[in-house]
Amino acid sequence: MTDTEIEITPDLVRDLLREQHPDLAGLAIREVAGGWGNQMWRLGDELAVRMQRMDPTPELQLNERRWLPVLAPRLPLPVPTPVRLGEPSERFPKHWTVMTWVPGEPLDHGSISRGAHAADTLAGFLRALHVEAPAEAPITTDRGAHPRNCTNDFESFFQAVAPDDLAADVRAVWDDAVAAPAWEGPPVWVHGDLHPANVVVSDGTLSGVVDFGCLFAGDPAWDLAAAWVLLPEGAASRFFDTYARADEAAIRRARGLAALKSLFLMLMGQNGDRGLPGGKPNWGPAGRAALDRVLKGV
Repeated sequence: MTDTEIEITPDLVRDLLREQHPDLAGLAIREVAGGWGNQMWRLGDELAVRMQRMDPTPELQLNERRWLPVLAPRLPLPVPTPVRLGEPSERFPKHWTVMTWVPGEPLDHGSISRGAHAADTLAGFLRALHVEAPAEAPITTDRGAHPRNCTNDFESFFQAVAPDDLAADVRAVWDDAVAAPAWEGPPVWVHGDLHPANVVVSDGTLSGVVDFGCLFAGDPAWDLAAAWVLLPEGAASRFFDTYARADEAAIRRARGLAALKSLFLMLMGQNGDRGLPGGKPNWGPAGRAALDRVLKGV
């Protein structure tokens, strides 16, 4: 049995806790639906165990361990914060981390009804996150690149799922992002993977942000794409007004990246409909709705 084939069960989670953090082993353990690179288990009412599953290397989880305690105190929304570290062992040869639980419903299973509040909340969160990152912050060669360096991904997603009646408009948005000037400011902290499964909602608005494994220092446009990917129709303009740091070039890059992310969500939905590994059937409608918002502009 290879590492990626290890079945993660409640008994395994409890055994690991008994071995490394026995004072937590008596808490109730419940699986959290979803996840791909990592699998989540509720631990009691206030904690969760994040188990490395499909991620081939531990860097993403190690990034969270290193940097979330630094960032969390200044962020205006709850984020998961590591409280205990689980190390690879004979029982489970991968990393795992006990983190605080962020209450709420994932947006890919919920909705936002208070669009203006959510726009202000997201803008405030990103203003707090998007500060200059230290020299030792993680960087990435895929997420974080200028859209012109992501053309292969765009073409792959576009050919797979772009609706025929929207194809020309989608390509125009992408081409405009590719032509936009690059980010010229200092590298800032960027979540890097804001999509409906990585935020939680309650009372009709955003209430938390999760999964910081892709955290990097770079172009904030990768997060600004969330104005279309996460927020309901008509909220993007308010978001950018409240955020108040995005120039025209950043908005152009962000809109193109939002198209890229929307197509990716649609592809994951298609894979889910076909029963393919890693597919998420409920991401398809979310991606199509986001793409419609992208095409309507700010």
